[in-house]
Amino acid sequence: MILDLIEIKPKINKFKVFMCIIIILLLLCIPIMFIIKDHMNKKLNNEIENQNVLNENNNEIIENNIIEEKEEIPKVNLTEIGMQNVKNIYKSEEKVAYLTFDDGPSKTVTPLILDLLKEEKIKATFFVLGSRVELYPELVKREYEEGHYIANHGYSHVYQDIYSSTQAVLDEYYQTENSIREALGIEDYRCFLFRFPGGSSGGRYNNLKSQVKDILEENNIAYVDWNALTGDATGENLTKEQMFDELVNTTSGKNSVVILMHDAGDKILTYELLPQIIQYLRDEGYTFKNFYSIIQ
Repeated sequence: MILDLIEIKPKINKFKVFMCIIIILLLLCIPIMFIIKDHMNKKLNNEIENQNVLNENNNEIIENNIIEEKEEIPKVNLTEIGMQNVKNIYKSEEKVAYLTFDDGPSKTVTPLILDLLKEEKIKATFFVLGSRVELYPELVKREYEEGHYIANHGYSHVYQDIYSSTQAVLDEYYQTENSIREALGIEDYRCFLFRFPGGSSGGRYNNLKSQVKDILEENNIAYVDWNALTGDATGENLTKEQMFDELVNTTSGKNSVVILMHDAGDKILTYELLPQIIQYLRDEGYTFKNFYSIIQ
């Protein structure tokens, strides 16, 4: 038959061919994908390792900086030699300046003074009021941890209260010391150093102050006044120029100067003048110390 002689051509299923091609391509892609995935994982692991090394180096740098900045704070223990050192503080063959600040801490002025002292690498002495310590314990702790000496200026600074009797002076002293302990978190902290509000002599309470001096010594407590000042607590509206002149006049001719200043909230001029005071004292050849250097 003629039909038998005709070559029968198979019909090609295009869809099946297409699917076969897709399957072949997928089979070829799978190992490539595994290779790419393995490469990406290795790259990611390398980045993580590098970041970990970087973090470790950064942590080491931070830790080293903390170690460098954090100084060991001396343990205060007033000995007989220390008591005599305080009494003879104005006698020195070398030029020494003790920067002292009364009536703080305050939230406005004290932090600024602390920032400046840290920048200048100077340790000062803060005669704090117990009533202010209880308001801003974190500032007292900062003063202490940055190497400044925390001393006692009584609790109230109200003359008729603190000088009502010798016992009242002692009561305010110990009340303030307890406030300092709580602020620092140091149960056995003792400052051993007192500054009489208004100074240790003169005025209507002079006789009582004389009695208190003996009682303080009996209780192993030293006291100190000042022999130089800026006049920032005179009650007058002094300009910075007038305050600086007062500082120059009262330090002139003295080797050892204990400078009275204040860090109460209204003493912003004291902070603003402080860089000039520091530069002047350096130019005059003074080195800066606080009471850690003499009271132990």
